[in-house]
Amino acid sequence: MTIQEIDGHFMAMALREAEKAADDGEVPAGCVIVEIPDGEISMPAQCRILGRAHNQTEGLVDATAHAEMLALSQAFAAKGNWRLAGCRLYVTKEPCPMCAGAIALGRLDAVVWGASDPKRGGSTVFDIFRHPGMNHHPEIVPGVMEAQCVALLKGFFKARREI
Repeated sequence: MTIQEIDGHFMAMALREAEKAADDGEVPAGCVIVEIPDGEISMPAQCRILGRAHNQTEGLVDATAHAEMLALSQAFAAKGNWRLAGCRLYVTKEPCPMCAGAIALGRLDAVVWGASDPKRGGSTVFDIFRHPGMNHHPEIVPGVMEAQCVALLKGFFKARREI
């Protein structure tokens, strides 16, 4: 398998998490963090899922309960380390500045997202992953399963406006 196919596999998992968020009335964002063995993979089964979550800000009454933050906490605990070198994070919507900062501080190898956020994106607007003040700069892979991620977000917000 190519890295693009593997990225698609794990983004599909993140989309399932996002659907859970939508079902709970949360903004539909989902996240999966995987550890890549020795930096090389040929199939998803070689990877270890360290964390998976969906937005829970409303349910937990916590502004920081974004999918990425919850998945990061799980991954830190699973790995027993706050450094997540050798890991890729998959999220359906571009991380906000808070999440982007936590991702960069967590030293993940790559951030893969579906839908970009041109209004509040931690990368496209605030450029946190490339900011010279940050001492870690993960690989950025935008647009994976973009159409599906965008459709889920648009459908959610359209339904909210109709209420």
